[in-house]
Amino acid sequence: MDRTERLARDIIRDMGGHHIVALCVLKGGYKFFADLLDYIKALNQNSDKSVPLTVDFIRVKSYCNDKSTNSVKVIGGDELSNLSGKNVLIVEDIVETGRTMQTLLSLLSECNPKMVKVVSLLVKRTPRSSGYRPDYIGFEVPDAFLVGYALDYNEYFRDLSHICILNDQAKEKYKV
Repeated sequence: MDRTERLARDIIRDMGGHHIVALCVLKGGYKFFADLLDYIKALNQNSDKSVPLTVDFIRVKSYCNDKSTNSVKVIGGDELSNLSGKNVLIVEDIVETGRTMQTLLSLLSECNPKMVKVVSLLVKRTPRSSGYRPDYIGFEVPDAFLVGYALDYNEYFRDLSHICILNDQAKEKYKV
């Protein structure tokens, strides 16, 4: 929560002079998104100048079990055209290789937003990384499969209030 509050302060500092469209990447990003927006809202209430904020949602799917499918499925992308000329803050749960986010950013650029910034709660240290780095990072994490705080494994474990590494026994038990 301390880190999320710090990220909210950094975002307000950098984007605060403009209307922000906060775009939540579902499903894994919803808890971080809600907590981050609560902090941004609190900063707005305790400030002499409030930042107009609207929210939108997009769903991105690129995993089956613990393996990347090497394809990125974007659901809800037809409304992206509404982001033309807007300042967009993409809120993501975890950036692993960076390819999913690069695909999403490429789709967004076709809609001509005024500005796009990305905040990710987690960035995985992995040799498979494309080199992409979000504008705002909560924590760097080891190259392991993480669940909890809305991160899932085949839709399981989203309800955990903490983040943990999923062991091989659990992967086998909840495999599709």
